[in-house]
Amino acid sequence: MTTDVDALLAPPSAVAARALDVVRAWSAPALANHCLRSWAWATVIADASGLEPDRELLFVSAMLHDLGVTPSFDAHAVPFEDAGGAVGSVFALGAGWDAARARRVGEVIERHMWTSVDPDVDVEGHLLEVATSLDVSGAGFDLVPDAVLRAVTAAVPRLDFSSAFDGLVHEQAERKPSSAAARLDGSGNVAVGGARWDAFLA
Repeated sequence: MTTDVDALLAPPSAVAARALDVVRAWSAPALANHCLRSWAWATVIADASGLEPDRELLFVSAMLHDLGVTPSFDAHAVPFEDAGGAVGSVFALGAGWDAARARRVGEVIERHMWTSVDPDVDVEGHLLEVATSLDVSGAGFDLVPDAVLRAVTAAVPRLDFSSAFDGLVHEQAERKPSSAAARLDGSGNVAVGGARWDAFLA
């Protein structure tokens, strides 16, 4: 399968491009790359599954979904996905989206940490949850062709994402023991996912 990686990674609108600017400005390169890969996996999975997401909404949510673990947006009182969802909603309002669509950004970001999201309820939330699970935990390699996995990862490298994100999730878990981050930390799936990706790309 041949893939136009540049086209796959391209923001679908001017507002989406601004969301990419935001994640690059406020996140480490490894985290920003994770967001771009998550968008790519979500797009490929949507096309293969016959799902029809709002691609601008999905891209913006994918770019901003982990801002809650960054130093500037980490909130001590709420789960990181809730903090990131709030930032995403504020971004969307500032971009001129109406209140309902701006709130959808928050919902999609919050739901990416659910164990599963019904696509009939929230197609963008479902795609972001599945795509981030693939990129973080190595769950669902069969959902994206090997050639696409390799091409996208070559264009947007993993760098130290797995080890850095594992540390960030552990910090969240220690401060927020009832959070989804604590569940993820306890599962060990971030480290396991890093090993799966290392083995796949070797």
